[in-house]
Order: sequence, then structure tokens, then C-alpha cells
Amino acid sequence: MPEISYPKEVIRDLIEGKLPWNQLKSIISGYKDNDRFDKYVAVLQEKVPWQERILLPLTDELYIVQKGKERIVKCSCGYEFGDYRENWKLKALIHVRDTEAELDEIYPYPSKPEPGYCEMREHYCPGCGIQLEVDTVPFGYPAVFDFLPDLDTFYRDWLRRPLDTKLEFTDLSYELTRRWSAEGRESIKKTDTKARRRKKV
Repeated sequence: MPEISYPKEVIRDLIEGKLPWNQLKSIISGYKDNDRFDKYVAVLQEKVPWQERILLPLTDELYIVQKGKERIVKCSCGYEFGDYRENWKLKALIHVRDTEAELDEIYPYPSKPEPGYCEMREHYCPGCGIQLEVDTVPFGYPAVFDFLPDLDTFYRDWLRRPLDTKLEFTDLSYELTRRWSAEGRESIKKTDTKARRRKKV
């Protein structure tokens, strides 16, 4: 396999869509340089206003970063969604389009989803308001967890440089919603107790 290495500036232009088609095609279809991932992350790191180390990009605006001993999802604006093993969409602002009129705003007939069968969920960052993701799902469908990477395996087995701390590779979204449910029940109990006390007075 031939040794190929593109300068970081070329990788930056690749990310930003500035390369001419013939060069772009050559890079995409050719052998990948061994340090491509490092250059890619370095370019992304230069674009964000915060210092936490990017471990892996999730979308154009979301990253898994190392914050102390934690690995969290962070928006390019700096808003933090928490542990990367919890579905970040559970902490996003969500606008649901489930009527003909709402879908007509963005979809021309006849290509729009059928509002009688599904809804469109638009996920926005609570920090900056940028749209992060859109899902079209049946009514009542759980929040789609797009990507839960095994970071320890990726860094240890693929990049050959293990991360400093090891975390259990598991989906923690259910634990998060269970905690919210318990907090909600506790809040209702407190409200009921206060209401009963007022009645006695």
C-alpha cells in the first residue's frame, strides 16, 4: 500500500467543501493516510471556541469530548448535553411537526411524510438554537439513538493509543429517563402534601 499523506490544510478544505472535484475524487477514492483521523480532529478542534479535547465528531455541530474524567456530548457553541452514553436528543429542544400544515411548510407535495402515520421531530441545541438532527418516526416511537460508539475499543484497537480512563460501554438513556421519572413522582408527592396542608388550614 503506497504511503500517502495530505497536509492539514487540504483536509480542512475537504471538510469545508472547497476542493475541486478532481482532487476531491482522488482523495475520497484513494488510499487513506494513516494520520487522517488526527488531522481531521485537529481541524475540528481549531473551529470550536472551547478547549476540551474532541474524541470523536457525532455531527457537523456535535462532538464527544473529554472533560476531566468524563466523556460528554458538546455542541460547537459550548452547550453540554452530558454523558455521551445518554441519548443527547433527550436533552435537546424538540419541535414536532405532525399536521398537514406544518409539513407543508418544508415539504412540497407529494414528497412529504403522511401525517396520519408519522411525525417529524426537529432537534435543536438549547444553547444556540441550531438544528442538530431531524427524525421522521411513527407516533410514540422512542427517541432514536443514532450512534453510540465504543470509544475505548476504537482508541485502543484501531488507533493503538488507549484513552486514559476506561468507561463501561453501555446505553445509559434508560437510566436517565428512569431518574427523571423518580424525580417527577417525588415532585408530585411534595405538591400533593403541600395541597393537603393548605386544605387543613
